[in-house]
Amino acid sequence: MRKAITVNLDKFKPRDYQLDFIRAFESGKYKRLMLIWPRRAGKDFCAFNALLRAAIRRIGTYYIVYPTFSQGRRCVWDAITNDGVRFRDFIPSELIFKTNEQLMRITLINGSQLQIVGSDNFDALVGVNLAGAIFSEYALQDPRGYQFLRPVLTANNGWAAFISTPRGKNTLFDLYQIAKQSKDWWVSHLTVEDTKHISLDLIEKERAEGVMSDDLIQQEYYCSFTQGIEGSYYSKYIDTARAEDRIGAVPWDPNYKVHTAWDLGPSRDDTAIIFFQEIGRSLHIIDCYSNTKQGFEHYAKVLAEKPYIYGKHIAPFDIAVFEMGSGMTRYERARSLGIDFIVAPPPAKVDRMDGIEAVRSTFGRLWIDAVKCEKLIKALENYRQEWDSKKNVYKLNPLHDWSSHYADSMRYLCISLDKISEGMTQADINRIYKNKMHGTDLPREFVQPHERFGRF
Repeated sequence: MRKAITVNLDKFKPRDYQLDFIRAFESGKYKRLMLIWPRRAGKDFCAFNALLRAAIRRIGTYYIVYPTFSQGRRCVWDAITNDGVRFRDFIPSELIFKTNEQLMRITLINGSQLQIVGSDNFDALVGVNLAGAIFSEYALQDPRGYQFLRPVLTANNGWAAFISTPRGKNTLFDLYQIAKQSKDWWVSHLTVEDTKHISLDLIEKERAEGVMSDDLIQQEYYCSFTQGIEGSYYSKYIDTARAEDRIGAVPWDPNYKVHTAWDLGPSRDDTAIIFFQEIGRSLHIIDCYSNTKQGFEHYAKVLAEKPYIYGKHIAPFDIAVFEMGSGMTRYERARSLGIDFIVAPPPAKVDRMDGIEAVRSTFGRLWIDAVKCEKLIKALENYRQEWDSKKNVYKLNPLHDWSSHYADSMRYLCISLDKISEGMTQADINRIYKNKMHGTDLPREFVQPHERFGRF
C-alpha cells in the first residue's frame, strides 16, 4: 500500500487580479473558463499551477495545448520565471514519478499525466482519458484541436481553460461571444489598466521608441479585438470589405460558370478549395471546402455533389508530383477522376510575396459569402508574417499554420485570373491533339462551347 505524503504547493503566489480565476477554477463550478489578459500578465504561469492542483485531485491526463509543439516547449517546458525558476520546478519533486523530455510529459506518483502538445498536430491529440486542458494562445491555434478534444472532455466531465490575448475577430472572438452569454462559462477580460502589472509610462516609452505600434499596444496590453492581427497581410482588407458590405450573402448565379482554386498539401495533407465566379469585373467567392488526409476521389465527390456547372480548376505549380502508391502524378490522378487542372504560375514567375500583393490588389473586386466562406474569411484574417522573437522583428516569410492553406488557395486564384478569362484548358489541348490524330486540325473557335466546360 502506497504511503500517504504531505506536500506543500505554496511556491505559487497569485497576483491580486489572478485570484478571481483561482477561486472560480477551485470551486469546480465551471467546466469552461476563459482568460483574455494582457501580455506578461502571467496567464500561462497561473493556469499551469491551477492544472497541477487539478491533476493531484483527480487522476487523468491533462494537456497544455499550444499552437505548435515547439512553442509549448519554449513557453512552458523550458520557460523560466522572472525570478529565475523553471515552470516545472513548481511541481514538488516528491510528486514526480517520471519525466519524458522528448514528449514533454510528466507522470505524477498518483498516475496523472501532464503533457504539452501542439494543436497543429490535432490528429495525435485524441484517444486519451483527458480530464482537463489548457488552450494557451488560443487565438493562434488551429480550432480543430479543441473540436477534436471537446467530445472527450465532455464524456469525461473534464474542464478546459482558454487563455490568450486577442488576434482580431477570429476563433477566440467567436468563442468569447458564446462564453459571455453562457452561465456555464467563467470569463475574465482584463486590460493593463485592470492588472497594473506594467506601468503605463513604460508602454508609452515602447510606443515612442517604435518598439510597438499603436495597433500592437491595443491588442497586447488593452486586449482589443478591433485592431486586427499585428503582422496580418489581409485583415485590413477584410475590414474594408465588411465596411463596404462586400462580405455577406453572395449567392451562386447559375448563369455563370463556377471556377475553383486549390491548395494541395504534401501527399494527403490539408487541401483547401475556393469556389468562385467571375461576373463582369467582380469576383464572387461563393463557397469553400477543406479537409485532410483525403485523396482526389473524396474531393471529386464533393465537387460532384454541389449543383454548380464548373469552368476551370486552378492547381498549384507542384501538382506534377507523384502520388504515393498510385504510380501517377497528382495531375494525372485528378484528371482520371474528371478534374482537368490548369496550373498557377510557378514561383520563378510569381513568388510568394508577389502573390500576396496580387491578392491585396484584387481585394477591391471580391464579394465573399459570410456563411459558406466563414473558414476562408478567418484564415485570411489570420494569415500573417512570422515573428522573430530574437531580433524582435517580423520575418519576410509568412507563418505557416492552419490559415496557410486557404490563403495559398486565394493566392493561386489571384495570380491565375488571366487563365480564367482566356487561354486553353487541358481539355482543349486534348481535343486538338485528338483531331490531329484523325487528320483534322480544327481551330479552337470551332470547338463547341458546351464541350469546353464539363460538369462532374
